[in-house]
Amino acid sequence: MKIVTVVGARPQFIKAAPLSRALRARPGVQEVLVHTGQHYDDAMSAVFFRELDLPPPDLNLGVGSGSHGAQTAAMLTALEAVLLRERPAGLLIYGDTNSTLSGALAAAKLGVPVAHVEAGLRSYNRAMPEEINRVVADALSSLLFCPSPVSAANLAREGITRGVHVVGDVMYDAVLQAAARARDSVAGPLLARLGVGAGGYLLATVHRAANTDDPARLGAIVAALNALAEPVLFPVHPRTAKALAALGQPFAPHVRPMDPVGYLEMVALESNARIILTDSGGVQKEAYWLAVPCLTLREETEWVETVDQGWNRLVGTDPVAIIAGVAAFRPQGTPAQVFGDGHAAERIAAILAEEWGG
Repeated sequence: MKIVTVVGARPQFIKAAPLSRALRARPGVQEVLVHTGQHYDDAMSAVFFRELDLPPPDLNLGVGSGSHGAQTAAMLTALEAVLLRERPAGLLIYGDTNSTLSGALAAAKLGVPVAHVEAGLRSYNRAMPEEINRVVADALSSLLFCPSPVSAANLAREGITRGVHVVGDVMYDAVLQAAARARDSVAGPLLARLGVGAGGYLLATVHRAANTDDPARLGAIVAALNALAEPVLFPVHPRTAKALAALGQPFAPHVRPMDPVGYLEMVALESNARIILTDSGGVQKEAYWLAVPCLTLREETEWVETVDQGWNRLVGTDPVAIIAGVAAFRPQGTPAQVFGDGHAAERIAAILAEEWGG
């Protein structure tokens, strides 16, 4: 059984790592790993392959950045050629990026079955490009792997019930595999180099277009971070770096912009932060699994379980809400196990083998 797997962005490398290992451990399964090149520099791509023991991509399409239309069109053209050449039993996609959308479209038009990992997520905000991508990908998929019952229920409301499997979250698999390594070999030297202690800083990440491409929203986030009274570590996404340069709004001395960090360093920073402030879906979940309070810099989230369980609060970009959250948000108890048990990759690999003939 040959499977073509499409990845292209940092969160997808994390999700693919445990599942790629599970697939390649099964006799008779051949995985062709295709990197679209959506994220392409070392800090956003190659370091994740190294740290997660993800096999080097068999193909790198080198599409790079660009507008949604241009990027999606280039990926669609290149992936169609790959599928015509490889003739796989099916195509595997992850998440909600333009790489996800392009893979689903290319396969569906050629009659190649599609399996979508992280199916059924909904923010119900069609202004988000990610929402469009995930809705289309789900509609075109014959196998839909949901991280929780909530995402399966979202699909059912849209009339999608066939091929739906609640398997848990593959990112939870990855976090469990990485957390011990991050704690034992990365956290100590990293925090010493940065001059901070465990629980002695806030961690911020911003990358979504709704925040980076709107100067008013980005300026409000900067103003809120500047108004806080404790150190803020801020690994800056390349898109955000360009937006901040154009904004021209300086940071206060306690806010420390940094280059993007690798996966193990990110897990180490998350684990030891007092509070995380983010607009990233993946970081919201990682904060939950690591039992670190999270303030989400959006008005909605597809990861509603983290909010319902009391470990995530939606604060948008209102400086008053952000500052109040940092001052007062103190979740109680232990995060409930609502995203599976850390064996999602094994379940997905078994279902793919059964359905596609491995």
